[in-house]
Amino acid sequence: MARERFTPDFDPDCGDAALTSARQDIVIGRWQGLRELLRATPAWLPRGHRVRLLAQACAGTSTAEAWLSAEPHSADALVLRAATETARAFHLAIAAGRGAAIDRQRVDSAAMACFDAADAYPDDPTPWISLISVARLYPGGVRRQELARWWDEVYDRDPYSVEGHLQVLHYYSSRWHGSHGLMYDFARDAAGVAPPGSALPVLVQYARVEEYRSLQEEVQGRKAALGLGQHWNNEGAAGDVRRTWQRWIAHRVDGPVEPGELRDVNYLAHAACLAGLKDAAAPLFRLLDRRGTRTPWSYTGDPEKQFTKWLKEFTPRG
Repeated sequence: MARERFTPDFDPDCGDAALTSARQDIVIGRWQGLRELLRATPAWLPRGHRVRLLAQACAGTSTAEAWLSAEPHSADALVLRAATETARAFHLAIAAGRGAAIDRQRVDSAAMACFDAADAYPDDPTPWISLISVARLYPGGVRRQELARWWDEVYDRDPYSVEGHLQVLHYYSSRWHGSHGLMYDFARDAAGVAPPGSALPVLVQYARVEEYRSLQEEVQGRKAALGLGQHWNNEGAAGDVRRTWQRWIAHRVDGPVEPGELRDVNYLAHAACLAGLKDAAAPLFRLLDRRGTRTPWSYTGDPEKQFTKWLKEFTPRG
């Protein structure tokens, strides 16, 4: 019983049973389940979560193209195709390796798929979020005015979209086309104007993970840089966790963590654990109920071992 109590649940679909069923359809090349799933998902948070994970599953298959071929005017099919093309472009860039030349034609194709989807489904922020993601792959990025215009399209449709903000944050990171300072400024600005109960304050924790990954790359193969070990548990990091807690979790309506927000809660729990903030980590683990996402835990070690360690430490015995 004790072992089961502390065994993490790293369901790749974050507990979304309907999504799991649709992803199984992809394996056998059946697209009808995807159509029914997206038809039944009008709210932007679960829709964005489902499109994002379906696209990852479709990237290595022709299922999205089969659906679009059968229903060429389907807005949902066009949205999924855009997200799938975005995923494929990133897979190729990752396979080529950091600093390698990127296939500009593949990136342009993904961007055009996003524009087509946006035209087909004018109310949906998802194609614009995919487009901002694609923007990272252009050497040197895109013009500031262009990125701002695309961001306005997301904001007009879903002003408190964590995924939309997250794609801009990634764009502004030092890994891509910005700096640590620019990334943190964007995260803190978004957190500062978010209404009580919005998850946007957790962007600061995403930014801290991005900074850590960058620092890791800088010291790879050398002795750890001075201060890297204090990245998570300094006064500033702890203060950020407390502010996110107060702005988001303290106003949260009781209930289970939805699949589309599970990753966000894991980011805050991870930061609370490494900052040594038991008063924040313990209730977050109660919210999660053993439900983990491999990131961000995988960035600081083996995700299952880490999640289990902290879960045991911050879960009352008895």
